[in-house]
Amino acid sequence: MYDWQKMTAEERTAILARRICEQKPWHRPSIFEGNKWFHVTASCYQHQPLIGFSTERMIHFSNELLRTFKECQAELSAWVLLPNHYHVLAKVFMKAGLQKSLGKLHGRNSHQWNVEEEASGRKCFHGLLMKPIKSESHRISTMNYIHHNPVKHGYVEKWGDWIFGSALEYLENTPVSEVRKSWERFPVSNMGKGWDD
Repeated sequence: MYDWQKMTAEERTAILARRICEQKPWHRPSIFEGNKWFHVTASCYQHQPLIGFSTERMIHFSNELLRTFKECQAELSAWVLLPNHYHVLAKVFMKAGLQKSLGKLHGRNSHQWNVEEEASGRKCFHGLLMKPIKSESHRISTMNYIHHNPVKHGYVEKWGDWIFGSALEYLENTPVSEVRKSWERFPVSNMGKGWDD
């Protein structure tokens, strides 16, 4: 239980915001799950490029995706949106709340896309996977994997050429020598084999 009397207004507001994200009553806050890093990924059903239907849709979905993580007070380290799937590396406070919010994001957009394309009843997304990050080296390898994903799938030749993700900002704010060192020390190896081919 929390000692509400000893908490600052900012701490109380943060707890209430998390509970709202989870759609729980504002009173009787539950025990925190704690801050844990996750590799969050979801793909379009049968890997159809439904997100990539248009540039406008990519922009809109990027904004909605980032807003969803922000509203659930998740700390993003890396993200990428491709025409048929996305990856996010984030420190998550309430896993269940984020899963629920992402499910609503998928449902809301699926409905809209089906209306736009006159494809009533079409399944747009195939689940959501939240893989826990096991170590700092795993976290950095995952970050490299996410930034490399558009290259891996053949959309661009260099990380910085893909605008729907955090790679460009990462490259602008990190010395080239550090980027290279990170890539060499924390390779992506066979990450994604069997589920992101």
